[in-house]
Amino acid sequence: MTLFDMDGKTAVITGSTKGIGKAIAERMAEHGANVVVSSRKADACEAVAADINENWAKNGNKAVPIPCHIGHKEQLQQLVDRSTETFGKIDVLVCNAAVNPYFGPSKDIPDEAFDRIMDCNIKSNFWLCNMVVPQMIDRKDGSIIIVSSIGGFKGSPSLGAYGISKAADMQLARVLAVEYGPHNVRANAIAPGLIRTDFARALWEDPDNLKKRTATTPLRRIGESDEIAGVAVMLATKAGSFLTGQTITVDGGIRVA
Repeated sequence: MTLFDMDGKTAVITGSTKGIGKAIAERMAEHGANVVVSSRKADACEAVAADINENWAKNGNKAVPIPCHIGHKEQLQQLVDRSTETFGKIDVLVCNAAVNPYFGPSKDIPDEAFDRIMDCNIKSNFWLCNMVVPQMIDRKDGSIIIVSSIGGFKGSPSLGAYGISKAADMQLARVLAVEYGPHNVRANAIAPGLIRTDFARALWEDPDNLKKRTATTPLRRIGESDEIAGVAVMLATKAGSFLTGQTITVDGGIRVA
């Protein structure tokens, strides 16, 4: 087995029909994993799974579409059950799906928007991890990856609630790492900086904002989804087998500048 080999492994990735989640699904399939493509819309899941099977899964592995709305606990359980029935196990769980329905001062956020952010970005991850962990404990092996954000490290005048949720995701990884490390179950978070995705489009599409942002980033550019996917593959394989409880920042260096 090579350091980045995922042959025989099954990875479930939420929010994997576009952006970072899609890139993670593609690259894990490229490295030999069976992948479960999941998001709210069945047609989007089917299209991405078909594309992965045609272009990325070349080692006898495959992608299957299993739609799921992460805000509904029963759908999360169905995701786990159907994934396990299809592939026999879940070796890698990637909690990538997230929402941000509000942009503005935290004092003005409607209760509904705040609750939705906390429910989808924290509670759903907590539920899903707890649903998958028992089988990982039984096998004495598993990797949980939570996609957080550098927004969880600092305050923001317009993304306050989102930042709170992403800080909580980092803490969730630490708690899971301590609780389940004795069973060889690892949990880590990835904190992307500004990545060229539809989710972050408002932050990079405006040329003035992009110029301002990249001027203070040591690498003088924003990131691409594959640059997060590479870290996820590392955390899912032997290459990351002594990493747990960590938040790996992938931001072009902006946090240290």
